Order: sequence, then C-alpha cells, then structure tokens
Amino acid sequence: MAHLEPGTNQEAENALLPAGLRQKDQTTKAPTGPFKREELLDHLEKQAKEFKDREDLVPYTGEKRGKVWVPKQKPMDPVLESVTLEPELEEALANASDAELCDIAAILGMHTLMSNQQYYQALGSSSIVNKEGLNSVIKPTQYKPVPDEEPNSTDVEETLERIKSNDPKLEEVNLNNIRNIPIPTLKAYAEALKSNSYVKKFSIVGTRSNDPVAFALAEMLKENKVLKTLNVESNFISGAGILRLVEALPHNTSLVELKIDNQSQPLGNKVEMEIVSMLEKNTTLLKFGYHFTQQGPRLRASNAMMNNNDLVRKRRLADLTGPIIPKCRSGV
Repeated sequence: MAHLEPGTNQEAENALLPAGLRQKDQTTKAPTGPFKREELLDHLEKQAKEFKDREDLVPYTGEKRGKVWVPKQKPMDPVLESVTLEPELEEALANASDAELCDIAAILGMHTLMSNQQYYQALGSSSIVNKEGLNSVIKPTQYKPVPDEEPNSTDVEETLERIKSNDPKLEEVNLNNIRNIPIPTLKAYAEALKSNSYVKKFSIVGTRSNDPVAFALAEMLKENKVLKTLNVESNFISGAGILRLVEALPHNTSLVELKIDNQSQPLGNKVEMEIVSMLEKNTTLLKFGYHFTQQGPRLRASNAMMNNNDLVRKRRLADLTGPIIPKCRSGV
C-alpha cells in the first residue's frame, strides 16, 4: 500500500488506518554512536542539578493555624460511674488472669464472651479448666477421633443352624453390617424363622438385602407367632418390598416394632399413603421406624402408633389377655 501525504483528502478518508500506514517511515535514521548507559545517567543527573526548582508561592514557616482538634469525651453512664467495689475485689479483678476472667464470665452468665465448650467446662468444674482464657474462643474445638465399630462377629452359618434347630438360648439374631451374606442365605433365615419359637429380635441392617428378601420376610410374618422386633433399615428394598412387609402385619399378632427407614431409594408418596392405611388398620404394632416425607402421612402414622399404645394400656388396666383382634380399638 502506498504511503499517504498528510493534509490530503485521501488521509481524511482513511482516518481509521494505523498511523504507520498513513505517514512516512521515520525510523530509518542511523544511530549516532554506541549506547553508553553510565554516560546517559550522568548526563541526566547533571541536567537535574542545573535545573532550578520553582519557588513556593507560600513559603513554609512551621506556623500552626486554626483550632487544635480535641477528641470528644464519651459520656459516662451515671449508674456505672457510681458503682464502686470493695478494695479487695478491685485488686482481685485487676490482677485476675484470662482464665479466671473466663470462669467469672461463665458464673455471671456471659456466654457470648466464650465458646460453648468453655462455658460448660467453667460451670461444671470447681477448678479453672480453661487455661487459655477468653482469647481461645476464636480457636476451633479439638477434634476427638471416634474409633470404628468392631466388625460383626456373628457366625452366619452357625446362627442359621441354631434357628433351624429351634435353639431355646437364641432369642436375638443380629446380622447388621455383614455385607457378604448371599441373598439365598437371607431367604433361608426367613424360612427358618417361620417355625422358630424363641427368636424375638431379628435385625439385618446394612446387609444389602433386596425385594426377594423382603418378600420372604413377609411370608415369614404370616406364620411366625413369636418375633417382636424386625429391623431391615439401610438396605436396597424398594416400595414393593416394603408394602409386602406392611401388608403382612394383619396376619401377625406378635410383632410390636418394625424398622424400614433409610432405603437406597425413596418410597414415594403413593407408597407412603398405602403404608399409613395399613398401619391404621393394625392394632398390635407399637413402634414403626420410618421418616415420612409428607406431614399428612407422618401425622396419621404417629396417631396410629399412639392409639395402639393407648389400647395396650387400656387392656393392661382391664387385665385383659390374649391376642388383639385387628380392626378393633375398643380395648375389649
């Protein structure tokens, strides 16, 4: 592209072009000599010293003008100003350490000046527990490691054989957190409990149980007359398996506690409503372990359990014995 001469109309038409394209190249001048940094600095310093400073319009004399600023005194509360302590107390507070002040603040109820841990430690001990004083409120509470629970030592095969043989000494079976139990083995447990006459508590929390296990347990509840507590929490049972368990309750008169909470997937509103309907028809269950997501089913289930407990109390006061007939809450 040809260079444009300044002052021409063509330059005005191309005003948006870079300056390098609108004027001649002026960078082709040959250097006058080699670059010498020290000589350049000396030259600049010499010029700076020879240049005279501009005189101030108003010369500085150090004279202070205007009023001197005095901070305003905060007004004292006349009540606080008139309060005086005995010389012994004044001396004790003046020489008190931070730890002692922390205990005094706890006694006076000034819990906002310290952490909860400091406050309760100061109240619950006759000696000074906090050695760091009030400044330790900004420090986090020390983490106390909690040891892991010991693994479940229950022998799965041996316990199954004891259930099958109707061992009178076996009243509680706890298989919690044993995750390598095969599904057929768990179904065999349910089958063996049908004819067992001594096991009162059966718990399989965290055993990866699924719907086939729940179906087997539902069939067991229809025949078992001794079991009082069944816990299947923290497993992989769906809404269909939970419904099968609840639908088996009218055929069982011994179970008083059923726990089904914390399954791998939510049951849903429809399943919860069906569960509540079955619980309202049951008269033997006293504890139902499940957290309903909706307030309506939660309230209805709570009322059903409360009515069952009240029915048991009425029957106990009336000296009535024998099984409770379903769909009957009259107490007779």
